[in-house]
Amino acid sequence: MSIYDFEVTTVKGESKSLREYQGKVLLIVNTASNCMFTSQYKELQALYAKYNKEGLEILGFPTNQFGNGEKGSNEDIHSFCEINYGVSFPLFEKTEVNGDNAHPLFQHLKQAAPGVLGSKSIKWNFTKFLVDRNGNVLRRFGSAEKPAQLEKDVSILL
Repeated sequence: MSIYDFEVTTVKGESKSLREYQGKVLLIVNTASNCMFTSQYKELQALYAKYNKEGLEILGFPTNQFGNGEKGSNEDIHSFCEINYGVSFPLFEKTEVNGDNAHPLFQHLKQAAPGVLGSKSIKWNFTKFLVDRNGNVLRRFGSAEKPAQLEKDVSILL
């Protein structure tokens, strides 16, 4: 299966095919509004602002699976991100990334880019998956790896 075979739902409830992002470099991130890594929204937005015109898309998928870090509704999440961090990259509906109800996209990402020691599960919010212009999942970055640290990897792909 290709990354482009997945359908997702935006934070506004609209269905979207990832096929719309063919030819783009993607950074897919599971996010949360109330977590010790929430400030990464600012760096993600800066990366997006710097490289979006060159073909970078950042796709944010809020999840409440880690420490109740995302309790709000999709509307609350969208407002929070826009007001507090000026987020203009695409956000999607609250999504499960682990367990029996994990979204198929995240099942695919975890299989394609396992974590430390081959771990498939996502450990915490703000895990990031880098996808090249051909839809190949290249690498997983952990929560502690700040978006600014990914800039070199992103710029090489662009």
